[in-house]
Amino acid sequence: MESTKLNPTQLHLLRMFAYHKDEESLNELKEVWLEHVRKKLSEEVEKVWKEKNMTNEMLEELLNTHIRTPYK
Repeated sequence: MESTKLNPTQLHLLRMFAYHKDEESLNELKEVWLEHVRKKLSEEVEKVWKEKNMTNEMLEELLNTHIRTPYK
């Protein structure tokens, strides 16, 4: 089995988790992480929305379009 080398972020998280021994601390860290991911995702969506000059009507059209892979 091939071993995977941890990147600096992963190493930092492992060191950080060593200090949090209870379930409550873990849940708090999860919430902080999720909020960070939500913020980054929202920023990315906003960026794409502006780049594509999206409107609510365009979004509705995309959501209502049934895209299907054709059978061969």
